[in-house]
Amino acid sequence: MLNQTSVTEFFLLGVTDTEVLQPVLFMVFLTIYFLNLAGNGAILIVVTSDLRLHFPMYFFLGNLSCLDICYSTVTLPKMLENFLSTHKTISFLGCIIQLHFFHFLGSTEAMLVPVTAFDRFVAICKPLRYTLIMSHQVCTQMAVTIWIIGFFHALLHSVMTSRINFCGSNHIHHFFCDVKPLLKLACGDTELNQWLLNNVTGTFAMGSFFLTLLSYFYIIIYLFFKTHSCSMLHKALSTCASHFMVVVLFYAPVVFTYIRPASGSSVDQERISAIMYSVVTPALNPLIYTLRNKEVKEALRRMIRRKV
Repeated sequence: MLNQTSVTEFFLLGVTDTEVLQPVLFMVFLTIYFLNLAGNGAILIVVTSDLRLHFPMYFFLGNLSCLDICYSTVTLPKMLENFLSTHKTISFLGCIIQLHFFHFLGSTEAMLVPVTAFDRFVAICKPLRYTLIMSHQVCTQMAVTIWIIGFFHALLHSVMTSRINFCGSNHIHHFFCDVKPLLKLACGDTELNQWLLNNVTGTFAMGSFFLTLLSYFYIIIYLFFKTHSCSMLHKALSTCASHFMVVVLFYAPVVFTYIRPASGSSVDQERISAIMYSVVTPALNPLIYTLRNKEVKEALRRMIRRKV
């Protein structure tokens, strides 16, 4: 239930106040957005249409590509519009909806990353039991559960934020509506909202991060003791290292933003962190997770040949 508030719309101050940088940043973020759509879109089409890729690994990567497209689409189109517009407002309801879908898709992706890491752990460390452990039914149930948990986690924040009374400034020092910048505009007590942000969202982020690290740690230990081929070990470690880089790029800014106290970070630091996990990481995921994958590259070539 939306709270009665004197604020009917918010003014998004964006990435920078410098007018001369607006067109340049527009082109930079537009390019990143198109790379995101093209890369993740290609992966999504390939893993759903090519029967050779109907395996758990690619099922989860298809989910990840879908999330990355939607995740960036929640914030980037509005950011691009505001670069070229003087009317940089968003309605109160629109702000709450953006907040909800941002946390819905973000928390879902945060939980999906350790699942993909667990899939790699089972495939490498338990190859004979892989099809039994990661059956189609189990994979579907895991994916559905993750999406549902992500939705209700976001609903918690959107409902609680919508009940806050905003009676002062309506200028959000950010390029999208998020809980932390909105709490700074609140008139009443926001202690519960801050507790939910630090503890619930923080637990999601830190728990997912440590589960991901645990899977890759076991993979590396297993390979060191079981693999006698230096080339195979080098290839596996290279793959783990590239995956770990994306994990750090995604989780480190999230932890920085949502676990640190509001007084411990500046507005510019929060903007940069948000750009890293909501704009840069979704565009990098196709390059790191799948476009370096031999089977995916072959599937892309087959798809291109069919089109030609």
